[in-house]
Amino acid sequence: MATNPKLKIAIGADHAGFEYKEMLKTYLSDYEIKDFGTHSADSVDYPDFAHPVASAVESKEFDFGILVCGSANGVAITANKHQQIRAAICWEKEIAALARQHNNANIICIPARFVSTELAKEMATTFLNTPFEGGRHEKRVDKIAC
Repeated sequence: MATNPKLKIAIGADHAGFEYKEMLKTYLSDYEIKDFGTHSADSVDYPDFAHPVASAVESKEFDFGILVCGSANGVAITANKHQQIRAAICWEKEIAALARQHNNANIICIPARFVSTELAKEMATTFLNTPFEGGRHEKRVDKIAC
């Protein structure tokens, strides 16, 4: 399934995304994955997991990140506080592709309460295997950081 198993993926979730995170780790096992937590369904604070994933991607220790929470909003807002992060909330496979193609997103944020496990798998695979188109999109992406 993995078209580039050399990619390094940082993954994290809060309690609402815990089960999806665990499922995605198994599904994406061809990739090198580091789990930044949480490690149970007990209630936690999403920034405690979004910041380490974002830092790992921002430092280029990891190629991409996957964050999962109930709505994906909390983890996306948190991750996007990092200057070199472009975290995209995705709810359809096509959105995941466009986030990579047009925005060079480096973290996909998945809303576990609003998408099926099958769709989460499809979005993650699409996101990880879709290249950035560059061109006219590159000058726009270069204007994002403050």
